[in-house]
Amino acid sequence: MNKPLNKHADIKEMTFERALKELEGIVSRLERGDVELEESIAIYERGEVLRDHCDRLLRQAEAKVEKITLGADNAPKGTAPFDTE
Repeated sequence: MNKPLNKHADIKEMTFERALKELEGIVSRLERGDVELEESIAIYERGEVLRDHCDRLLRQAEAKVEKITLGADNAPKGTAPFDTE
């Protein structure tokens, strides 16, 4: 599906929490099924853009997370990239 980026330009400035809250609202509305077809399509498209934004913010956060490395005496000696796998 073609994602109209300019149509949802406000999303790129959203915090993760705000984008997630709006995405949850969209999912709730779609699950209830009380939205007309045209509006369903429009909010679904916005939901896709919100989901992509949240995913991107999570990947950025993961890249910043580091784990503390310990020396032989179990004292902290530095940090290393956090391995998510």
